[in-house]
Amino acid sequence: MATAEALSEAIAQQSSLLVELRKQQADNATMEEAKKKLGDLKRAQGQLLGAAGGAKDGGKKKERLLLKTAKGTRDYGPTEMFCREHIERIVKDCFTTFGGSCLDTPVFERKDILAGKYGEDAKLIFDLKDQGGEELALRYDHTVPLARYLAMNGAINTQAKLWQVGKVYRRDNPVMSKGRMREFSQADFDIAGTWDSMIPDAELIGLLCTILTRLEVGEFIVKLNHRKILDGIFEVCGVPADKIRTISSAVDKLDKLPWAEVKKEMSEEKGLESAVADKIGEYVKHKGGPLLLEQLLKDETLMANPSAKAGLQEMGTLFSYLEAYSVLDKISFDMSLARGLDYYTGIIYEAVVEASAPPGFKAANAFASSSTQPSIPSTDTPAAPVATSKKKSKKPVNADEEEEVDESSVGVGSIAAGGRYDNLVGMFAAAAAGEGKKAPGLPCVGVSIGMDRIFAIVWPKWVERGMRSKETMAYVMAAGDGLLKERVRLVQTLREAGIKSDFLFKNKPKLPAQFAAGERDEAPFAIILGGDELKEGLVTVKEQRWEFVDGEKRKIQSDDKGTKVKRDELVDWIKSTETFKDWSFGKLISS
Repeated sequence: MATAEALSEAIAQQSSLLVELRKQQADNATMEEAKKKLGDLKRAQGQLLGAAGGAKDGGKKKERLLLKTAKGTRDYGPTEMFCREHIERIVKDCFTTFGGSCLDTPVFERKDILAGKYGEDAKLIFDLKDQGGEELALRYDHTVPLARYLAMNGAINTQAKLWQVGKVYRRDNPVMSKGRMREFSQADFDIAGTWDSMIPDAELIGLLCTILTRLEVGEFIVKLNHRKILDGIFEVCGVPADKIRTISSAVDKLDKLPWAEVKKEMSEEKGLESAVADKIGEYVKHKGGPLLLEQLLKDETLMANPSAKAGLQEMGTLFSYLEAYSVLDKISFDMSLARGLDYYTGIIYEAVVEASAPPGFKAANAFASSSTQPSIPSTDTPAAPVATSKKKSKKPVNADEEEEVDESSVGVGSIAAGGRYDNLVGMFAAAAAGEGKKAPGLPCVGVSIGMDRIFAIVWPKWVERGMRSKETMAYVMAAGDGLLKERVRLVQTLREAGIKSDFLFKNKPKLPAQFAAGERDEAPFAIILGGDELKEGLVTVKEQRWEFVDGEKRKIQSDDKGTKVKRDELVDWIKSTETFKDWSFGKLISS
């Protein structure tokens, strides 16, 4: 019989093997066999530990406490949180720069508030069941709670810019390394009120481009489309009215799946005629910019549809404003973008980076298997067809388990998304007024930024560039007798002056131990107190820097004994240094 130690070692080895197989993109059969063996080993370990616990308790079975976070959630350590707070500071600064006011809503809502707003994604809502007489659910996004807030407060004639940053919850299959989680942070900025056409929409896209540029996420594209254009296309192609939203949801998967699979979903799963699906394919394969818009405006069949015509005209207005925001080079008019949420009524958009798509999947190949010819000349040079394969998730062993997603086959997804929702506030107001009563609406447009997906992109770069992990600027030390009270007094002086400082909690610490503690905090200033210097009103300041050597961050060793600085001039001296200016903004560890 295997021992607990042997099983632990076997599990560790099998886990490492599984990681290597994923990196090598091993075939499905090999991967499944490796996963099955790992599962068998874990079950054997659980049975062994359970039996051992039962023997100790005189036969009474005692369940072992599993120390782990709930599925789809994770802890962030201090170093990661420093990066996350950096991201959040930039986002909030942009929100306030663009004139926004802060809002906060509860993380759970009455279930009837959330019901019927998310289309097919409604199955992802976390249901809290009955809680003290109320049917509750965790919020799915910030948009519906905002609309509820505006309707509840009678803000029908409001013109406002409101932002909110906080956790939202979705019962999705998580892919932790890509920022797809069940509990995650979103940052939303919404503009409410009746304004001149497309000006708020352009403002939000300008805001989004500003934020993503400042966050240094790399090359990004903001894909644009219009619900009125999509609805018009579906009507022209012959989609029944009761299928428009479900077909829209299928089209929205074209950034992850080839056309053949999307068409299969529309025709075989959702009952759409194959010929109608082919007509849709003739339109939704196109992407471009103002030139694509010009070509669509010449499509007589499309322009004869009132919905499509209105959407195309609004898109033209939007392009002219985006030119003034100097962001046209970041925009792609993508006719496959659908956004599956039911509440969108106008412009829709999402921001993507190279990591957004699944590995090996190219958007240009989405129609490689389509047999139809485009009715409009394509604005892009088509890529050569590439065979795509869809890796399947691991099937659950037990009925109460969920499928395991193969992380190597999943992309980060869109890092931000949003659109116009003109009817949502009015829907709440009308429902509150009662059956048969009319209630005025409130047009709104918003954008939501996926903070965890941003973090998944920024964090590796943060580590590679040697960014700071803590904000401590000065570490106060003492040579000789410890000088505890003198250290505390100086630390307090520095803190009151806005210089983040710390010291070692020992009465008489040795100097090497104090230097080691300051180096762990990566404090750029080591301030050393000495008995004789104190009498003269002096302190010694030693500047410290770090560098990368063979991929590792190391302190730069120096023979510099430090600089003598007058105690009453210390604050101004520190703030005048380039080290303070660079490090206070979290710049590189060494110049």
